[in-house]
Amino acid sequence: MTQLSDTQAGTEVPQTEAFPALADGYRRELTAHCYRMTGSIHDAEDLVQETYLRAWRAYGGFEGRSSVRTWLYRIATNVCLTALEGKDRRPLPTGLGAPASEPGDALASSNEISWLEPAPDPLVAGESSDPASIVGQRESIRLAFIAALQHLPARQRAVLILRDVLRWKASEVAAALDTTEAAVNSALQRAHAQLSKADLSQDTLDTTLDAEKQAMLDRYVKAFWDKDITAIVGMLTADAVWEMPPFTGWYSGAEAIGRLIDTQCPGGTNDMPMVATMANGQPAFGLYMRQPDGTFAPFHLQVLTLRGTQVEHVAAFFDLELFAKFGLPATLPADHLVTR
Repeated sequence: MTQLSDTQAGTEVPQTEAFPALADGYRRELTAHCYRMTGSIHDAEDLVQETYLRAWRAYGGFEGRSSVRTWLYRIATNVCLTALEGKDRRPLPTGLGAPASEPGDALASSNEISWLEPAPDPLVAGESSDPASIVGQRESIRLAFIAALQHLPARQRAVLILRDVLRWKASEVAAALDTTEAAVNSALQRAHAQLSKADLSQDTLDTTLDAEKQAMLDRYVKAFWDKDITAIVGMLTADAVWEMPPFTGWYSGAEAIGRLIDTQCPGGTNDMPMVATMANGQPAFGLYMRQPDGTFAPFHLQVLTLRGTQVEHVAAFFDLELFAKFGLPATLPADHLVTR
């Protein structure tokens, strides 16, 4: 993965009162770091606040032996590890271990599971004009990678993120986690073995939205507005996967997904407008549902993974609090139209 640059290496230690101005520039990347660790954007923001509080309190003892950025990452990592003690991992339905569901099966949901959450790009996406750096940053926050990380024990997760995403040396990771280099290398090896099962190779990453892909996404929005099942199925790969937490089932294959939408989705023609956004470096849409008064209320947030000009994975999140987190409207007017 592309290294996230340490622009503050060797920075001289300023006066304590200058700490907020110096540290605030790292808020977005620290939020991304805590999100990778926890799989929850809500938790990540809280943990970054705790990180800054601890750093501010400890700043008087900071001697500048590392950069401020490295120091903040050390604090954030340990804040996350403390928060994760005794916590279950955050899965998607595909990570529960059950086989794919049939479209006609009754939908079963579970609010007892702490589900993986998507992250709005403005909160976690890196700021860079370098194309290679942008790809690396998107790779490190894409939904499949975050989901795979949740299968790792917390300390293995921390080691892998610090070594493979941030490109820290084993000695730096050992110092941050108060362990040995041998333990770090062993944890990294075990983490790589676990992630190898997730097929997260570079050639599966497709983050560039060229004109052809954008035209397909426009047709995708129009197909849901028309509830054109044939059109929706035609934009899915044959082996596409659809999952929708907190519902525990997941669905495999374009035809099965089409039947699911046709038979289980309550909306009809001109009932389901979408508003575009970006999540985890991927195209996403807030889908709304027509209400009795004609207006449209939030229904779920779809995060799409593309393969070429087709959709290979859809995670539809029914946590309606995500709409506000993504800056999506709380409602759409009755005269809202989809013209594409």
